[in-house]
Amino acid sequence: MSDNPDEIRADIERTQSNLSNDVDAIEDKVNPRSIAHRQTEKVRDAAGNVKDKLFGADSGPGKGGAALKRAASDAPDKIRGKAEGNPLAMGAIAFGAGMLLAALIPASRQEEELAVQIKSKASEGLGDAAKEAADNLREPAQEAATAVKDQVTDSAQTVKDQGASEAERVGGHAQEAARDVKPNN
Repeated sequence: MSDNPDEIRADIERTQSNLSNDVDAIEDKVNPRSIAHRQTEKVRDAAGNVKDKLFGADSGPGKGGAALKRAASDAPDKIRGKAEGNPLAMGAIAFGAGMLLAALIPASRQEEELAVQIKSKASEGLGDAAKEAADNLREPAQEAATAVKDQVTDSAQTVKDQGASEAERVGGHAQEAARDVKPNN
């Protein structure tokens, strides 16, 4: 850093100018109009790229109407050529286009009535199916409950019998131990 006041002033002015340019650039970057303009340009560029891919790069704005007409007349052949190479993709595109059109076209009164009828019949069918399933499951459920009850009864009896047997065995051991502990008279 210099001690010369003129050089110091010049350095300060350069720094202020740089800061001013930086502030202007930041202000432009966050300005909603600038953001919208940049996004619009991105969309235009993307649309131009799609148009170039579909119609060829020679159909730009400076190429005249003849090139655009030629590109439009060649479009079906280009699309057909791409479809021959990948029929699955074309089927998916056709399906998507059909779904889009179906979503855009409102349902007619007759379609709405048919939808209501189908919904009511489906709910009736589900109710009948649920009742039938319950009827079909009632007997196996009762059989399973009876089997579980019988198994529990058998298990309880087995535990009771084993408990009694063990009690007798322990009692026998206790009597035997008591005799062993008694002094011989």
